[in-house]
Parts: sequence; C-alpha cells; structure tokens
Amino acid sequence: MPYVAVSAISHPGLLRERNEDSLAVGPWTLCATVTENPQTLIFPLGTPLVVAVADGLGGHPGGDVASALVVRRIASLGPALGSEVAVRDALNACNRAVYQAAGGDRGGELAAMGTTVAGVVVQPDSLLAFNVGDSRVFAASDDGLRQISVDDSPPHPAGSTTSLVTQCLGGSPTYRAVLPHVTAASRAPGERYLICSDGLTDPLPTDVLDDVLRKHDDGRAAFELWKAAIEAGGPDNITLAVVRVGDE
Repeated sequence: MPYVAVSAISHPGLLRERNEDSLAVGPWTLCATVTENPQTLIFPLGTPLVVAVADGLGGHPGGDVASALVVRRIASLGPALGSEVAVRDALNACNRAVYQAAGGDRGGELAAMGTTVAGVVVQPDSLLAFNVGDSRVFAASDDGLRQISVDDSPPHPAGSTTSLVTQCLGGSPTYRAVLPHVTAASRAPGERYLICSDGLTDPLPTDVLDDVLRKHDDGRAAFELWKAAIEAGGPDNITLAVVRVGDE
C-alpha cells in the first residue's frame, strides 16, 4: 500500500533563548518545543496530507504564538487542501487569523507578531508546494536538490543571522494582505521533499543539504541536517521535515 513517511525535528539552535518555530504533519503539530531526535510518522497515501513549517518572526514578541496558530489551523484544514485555490484560501485565512489574534492586544507585545510558513500537500498523483516568507521547500532527486518554493526576501549571505522578509503572515501593526506562492508539481518516483525554516538554510549552502540527503535515509538525513546546522553555529531555530512517498 502506498504511504507517506515524514521525519521531522525542531530545535532552538545555539543562540536563541526559545524555539519560535512550529510544525504540522497531517493532524499532528509540534509548537515551540525541542526535539533532539527526529520523529517519523507514516500515513497512507490518499487523503491530502499537509506538512508545514512556520517560523515565528525573530525580534517580534509573539513569534511562537503566531507560528503555533498557523500550523494548528493548517493541520485542521489539511484534508480539504486538495487544490491550489484551497491552499491560497487557507493561507489568506491564516493571515487574517494572526492579525485578529494580535488585534486583541493593541499596543501590547503581540501587536506585530508574525510568521513565515512553507509546506507541501501530498496527494496520490501530485504535490502542491506553498510558502509565504523565506521558509523553503526543496525537491531532492537523483538530479540534485532544487528549490520549489519562492523566497519572499532579498538575498543575504550564508552565515547571516538576520533575515528580512518582504511578506509574511501578520508581522505589522495594521493588516496587510499576502500573495501566497502555490506551485503544483508532479511527483517523480523516489523523489523526496525537504521543508525547513531558515535556521537550516542560512548557515548551510544548498550543496551541503544535497550531500546529506544523498547519503542518508529519511530519519538519519533529518538528524544529520540538524547536526550540520548546529555545527555551523546554530544561529537560529532549526525546524525541518523530510517527506517521502513509498510504494509498499
């Protein structure tokens, strides 16, 4: 029976006091917590399965609140996210929900809370990739690693500990609409997908990510990617998921 395997890990890194990243894998969520070993979940291939990473904006109070709100809403909507329109509508609803939650705290510490989000919706014959902000989705195949999300940020040097985003969910004192990136892709046999916050991609170049994924299976790859980011200084929260569709 075809299945979807997801190996995920989330960690604050070495410099941040807390983890403001959150993660959704199907109905399962992990919010503002710490795992030092990958968790692997298996689902039957059929109903749309969403896997998403949300990175609360650093330097803005309430980043953990915003990221948790978004992944919990996405997880609850997951089985209904079978089309590009449905995914866009869900992300726009998440954006409104973050502003609504912040609006009850006018002038307070949650007033400008915000988060990025990136993820995939796995379906029997295809895949939808989506993002708002600079969290990323990659496809890993024999031909190498290719990014299928679209960064909402200007380029910044590898090793940088700060990121600027041109759009995110929430993140400003007054409401701003977003234009989510949603891409439909066919699934190639044996292809895997990496979804991650910039705590992985800022300290590590793409060729390192590609090398790790080529050398290791899912759970070990997730662990080695996290370990490489820690060894590169762990400048930010690190959250990632490795997604694979199996045939048996």
